[in-house]
Amino acid sequence: MDILSATILLFLILDPLGNIPIFLSQLEKVEHRFRVLVRELLLALAILFLFLFFGKQMLDFLHLEQVSVSLAGAIILFIIALRMIFPASKQYGDEEEASQEAPFLVPMAIPLVAGPSILATLILLASKHPDQFDVLAIALFIAWLLSAVILLSATAMQKYLGKNGMIAIERLMGMILIAIAVQMFLDGIRTFLASV
Repeated sequence: MDILSATILLFLILDPLGNIPIFLSQLEKVEHRFRVLVRELLLALAILFLFLFFGKQMLDFLHLEQVSVSLAGAIILFIIALRMIFPASKQYGDEEEASQEAPFLVPMAIPLVAGPSILATLILLASKHPDQFDVLAIALFIAWLLSAVILLSATAMQKYLGKNGMIAIERLMGMILIAIAVQMFLDGIRTFLASV
C-alpha cells in the first residue's frame, strides 16, 4: 500500500466535514475554544497511533474479533447520527452550566475523531501490512493533519454558512452517517455469517 492511497482512505473515514457541526456545538460556549480543540485533536492523534501499533495485540488480549469491532462501530455511529438528526431538547436542569464546561476526551477526541470505524480500519491495515508500519504512520499523520486544519477553520465556515446552514449540514450528514452505519452493520453481519 502506498502513502497516497492510505492517506485518502484514512482521511475519508476521519470525515472532518461531517464532524464540524458537532464540534461547533460542543465548543459553542467554551472559553479558549482554540486551545481546547487543539488538545482534543492531539489526544485523538495519540489514540490513533496507539491503535495503529498496538490495536491487534489489544484485540488478541481481550479475545475480540475484527467483526466485533465493526459491529460495535456501526452501532455507535448509528447513535451519533440519530443525535445529529434529532438533537436532545434543552429542557433539563443545569443547561447553562453544562454547556460552558469544556469537553475532555469524550465526545470530541473519542468517538468523533478517533472513532470505532477509523480504529477498526487501522487495526485491519496493520494486520494486512505488518511490514509497512512506516507508510501507515505517515499516511495517518497526513490524514489527521488535513482533518485538523479543516476542524480548526470550522468557526470561519460557520460565519459564512450561518446557523441555519450549519444545522442543515448537520442533518444531512446525520442521514448519510445513518446509511453508512447500516452498511457497516450489514457488512459485519455478512462477515460473521461467512465465518460460521
